[in-house]
Amino acid sequence: MTAPDPPPRPGKPTLPWRARLLVGAASALHGASLRGDGTVNRFLLSLFDRPAPPAPAPVAGVASTDHAVSDHLRVRLFTPTTAAGDEDSKQRPVPVVVYFHGGGFVFHSAATAQYDELCRRLASGIPAVIASVDYRLAPEHHFPAPYDDGEAALRWVLAGAGGALPSPPAAVFVAGDSAGGNVAHHVAARLPAGVAGLVALQPFFGGEAPTESELRLRDAPFGAPGRLAWLWRAFLPPGATRDHEAANVPDAIRRDADAGDGRWRAFPPAVVCVGGWDAHQDRQRAYAGALRAAGAEDVAVAEYPDAIHAFYLLGELADSRKLVGDVAEFVNRRAEQLEKRALDQARD
Repeated sequence: MTAPDPPPRPGKPTLPWRARLLVGAASALHGASLRGDGTVNRFLLSLFDRPAPPAPAPVAGVASTDHAVSDHLRVRLFTPTTAAGDEDSKQRPVPVVVYFHGGGFVFHSAATAQYDELCRRLASGIPAVIASVDYRLAPEHHFPAPYDDGEAALRWVLAGAGGALPSPPAAVFVAGDSAGGNVAHHVAARLPAGVAGLVALQPFFGGEAPTESELRLRDAPFGAPGRLAWLWRAFLPPGATRDHEAANVPDAIRRDADAGDGRWRAFPPAVVCVGGWDAHQDRQRAYAGALRAAGAEDVAVAEYPDAIHAFYLLGELADSRKLVGDVAEFVNRRAEQLEKRALDQARD
């Protein structure tokens, strides 16, 4: 699963025409909705960010229902029929993945059609219950609102999700893509003992000094430096730079390690998914390296050399299908390890 850093390549990523149109439209919409005064035109976004309703009757083998965790926090549960189809399966524990959508802390929701479809594919492909978190967005709610919401959602799942799960969870994972991968990291760091594993899909990290990949791929999808700077200003505390611990996570981990903070040795097993056409790839590999250097024992990097940022939302891509298989392998392997450990402890 781990591969050496790929060399720089000229040209542009190869995408089917439909995928290229969708990526271009999404990038243009995001850019048009960001105002110079630091606010977002959410009405404009609503014209194109199509929400998908919950589907209590299974669609493609997965049912979905919405649940209120608090006055401002909702979670959409995706339950595969393999976890809820008959009485025997209802007694069998299944993994639960607490999922945080991407969008630069500013865009999208758990109901966004592309994320609804992605979570449905993950629920069926693992199989697992996916708890997709509708966390608060910037700039209306900046740091640490998404982390607080993520922790609350994780605690809700660990406590049984108000009886909404088909069975007690076999193991609870956290996962997320882009900014959601950033949220997933910080939530796992807050409650490492409750997390069986972390799945970080192209996590969004930052820093004041640009990396080589950020310079080389500044014209790649979702890599424009001005756009990224706007998103970080909208999310971080007023006056903070992109070297804040919420953004420059690799440096924050290294500082903890240099100070003798051993907490990263207790960090759960993690897989970090990296795309070869993603401007953020250098920071993602640095994140995995920082975790390893700080003592985390099980950190893998899954490379997708031909993948752009957010490729997993394009279900027709081969890499998108491969990613679902890689996530399933990680979750199921880790769940089996925990089950075996529990059985061994019971025998003792």
